[in-house]
Amino acid sequence: MYVGRDMTELSMVAKTDWEDSELAFFHHSLQQIAPYLNSEGVTIHREIILEIENRGGLKRQEADYTHGTQVRYD
Repeated sequence: MYVGRDMTELSMVAKTDWEDSELAFFHHSLQQIAPYLNSEGVTIHREIILEIENRGGLKRQEADYTHGTQVRYD
């Protein structure tokens, strides 16, 4: 289960200030409902994708004994 800021709060924050877990969660959520998004939703999803790409993707650079290489949002 996602525990973090909701879209109402995040809409007032630049995408560059979002946490990786927030980007991952909302990308996954918007990806699931993509056929039903209006133009504003598509724009938000595109901005999230661009921010993920600018960060080099969502994979962690290295794993340790408590964390894998995948960013988890739950």
